[in-house]
Order: sequence, then structure tokens, then C-alpha cells
Amino acid sequence: MAETATTYTPRMKTLYREQVIPAMLEEFKYSNVMQVPKLVKIVVNMGVGEGSRDIKVIQRAEADLGLITGQKARRNRARLSVAAFKLRQGMPVGCSVTLRGKRMFDFLERLIVIGIPRVRDFRGLPLKSFDGRGNYNFGLKEHQVFLELDTGKEVLPFGMNITLVTTAGTDAECKALLIGFGLPMRRPEKPKAESKEETSKA
Repeated sequence: MAETATTYTPRMKTLYREQVIPAMLEEFKYSNVMQVPKLVKIVVNMGVGEGSRDIKVIQRAEADLGLITGQKARRNRARLSVAAFKLRQGMPVGCSVTLRGKRMFDFLERLIVIGIPRVRDFRGLPLKSFDGRGNYNFGLKEHQVFLELDTGKEVLPFGMNITLVTTAGTDAECKALLIGFGLPMRRPEKPKAESKEETSKA
């Protein structure tokens, strides 16, 4: 009898089930485990800037994004013409990928464990990038932080915009969910201490 192949479960999915769910149940006092927010999808966009007029540049961006995410990138085109930027409707302006399921969790792990730690002078992700509808959005100036790229070739620097879409109903729930996964957020700024003069007057 043939052996049954082992089903692969992403580490981040296991982390969610074993640690994130219990922690959020305790923090937010949900009455049902189904109320705990989930990560639904990750959308990764890559712009090409001036390279939009060079087909080889957009092709390189699509290839790099495919290597980073493990999924073929979709080409994005301008919806409107903008004379000031010499942009015509239909012109390629970048590429994007929407990740779900195992690829989503695998990308999230590489982003947290490998990509973000390699960002120079990193001080944490911004706390003001939640949209109030369960989504968190941030950017990376250079996509070279991912190890999937062939370092033997010249790598063109492309910026990346990453959107994490969740079922959270509030920013607080979304923040707790993402921190539970290990996303490194900036520490809240401490309130400025009152001056000695103001304290003495009080």
C-alpha cells in the first residue's frame, strides 16, 4: 500500500491556530472562536516609475515579483492619461500579485523573518497605516531585501507596496492580529515630560 503524502501546513498558519487565536480570545473576550479576525489575503504591488516606457523594465519587475511571491504577477496599466507625467491610458505602470492560502502564509513568513530584518535602518512599521476596516498597508523602498532574487544578476531597485487584508472590525483588533504573527510595529511614542517650570507652577 502506497504511503500517504504528508500534508504541508505553513508555519504561520500553525502559529495562528495555536497562539494568535487563544491570545485574541483572551484579550478581546470573543464569545465564539469564529469571531477571531483572520488574515484573508496579501496584495503586493510593485511600481516601475520611469521604466513604464521600457518593456524590459516592466518584464523584469514582473519576473522579480513572481520569484518573491511564488505566483505569476499581473501587469497593471494606467486607467487615465496624465500629460504632466507623460502617462497615457493603458500604459504599463507596474505589476501586482494577490496571495491567498498557503502562498499567503509562506510569503508572510519570509517577509517577517527575512525581508523586513534586512531593511536598512529599520525602526518598525508605522502605527498609522491601518484603515479602520481591517486592512494594513505599508511600503518597502527596495525589493532586494528578499533572498529569492538572483544576486548574480544586476537587480533594478523597485519599490513595493504591501496590503494585509483581514476580517478585523477595528484597528486595535487588526494590530493585535498582525503583532501576533510577529509583524514588527513601532513602539508608541511616549508623551513628552512636563518641564520643571510647568511642574513647579502646578
